[in-house]
Amino acid sequence: MTTTETHPAGRSDAVAAAAAMPPADAASPAAAPPATTRLPPRRARARVAARIGWTWTLLSSLGIAAFAVVPYLTASLPVLAESGASGLADHYAAQPPPVLTAFYVHIVAGGLALVTGPFQFWRGLRDRAPRVHRWIGRVSLVAIAVGGLAGLALAPFSAAGLVGTFGFGALAALWLVSAWRGYRAIRRRDVPSHRAWMIRTFALTYAAVTLRLWLPLLMFAQVPFSLAAGGGFDADAAFANAYAAVPFLCWLPNLLVAEWLIRRRGLPSYRLAAG
Repeated sequence: MTTTETHPAGRSDAVAAAAAMPPADAASPAAAPPATTRLPPRRARARVAARIGWTWTLLSSLGIAAFAVVPYLTASLPVLAESGASGLADHYAAQPPPVLTAFYVHIVAGGLALVTGPFQFWRGLRDRAPRVHRWIGRVSLVAIAVGGLAGLALAPFSAAGLVGTFGFGALAALWLVSAWRGYRAIRRRDVPSHRAWMIRTFALTYAAVTLRLWLPLLMFAQVPFSLAAGGGFDADAAFANAYAAVPFLCWLPNLLVAEWLIRRRGLPSYRLAAG
């Protein structure tokens, strides 16, 4: 089996339903029809769902960026480890200075990429202020480059062991490659391919959010087993078990959703073809 990139001849007018990835047409004042034009009910519902999805993506990205970045910038790792405010502080507090440097660089750059990413999919910004759109894109790409390289350096020291090394290492590598492909596409004036690659890139960026959504769900799923075993619920053990599962779980489903959105919009997508 080989993977091929296809460029459909037509482009779908349907707007994707709310999902983890932000649709490119979401929350766009410029996309609103004239006052005398009434959209078909199905398209109107899809447009409302798309705006809800983009709003959720924006708010969740801003919220997780604040939740995940601010504590590390306001307190030292030993203090956070002692207070229990961060599940990873105790692990990285004992690491050598080069690893600590990569850790902080990854957090800050990743947070910046997460904050700027949703605005790249705001069509009103692209249409009305293309220069702002381009500058936000440049900032986002630089943040991804810095954060991805720092993520590769951190992967061998993951608290999830070998699973974390391969899972987070693959995430960092794909993040860098996808952002580079998106940049190269827009330099060639290939806007459809650029849009497709940037959807994939933000799907990987959004792993910072989905990781923190999966963790409490996976911890809660262990409660019945703890009760059945007759012991109390050990939050630290539950966190360790959950964190061992998220290195791949936090980004693989995101890419599947991204590819669905790409195909739904008629953008260049990847398909499996017989060798």
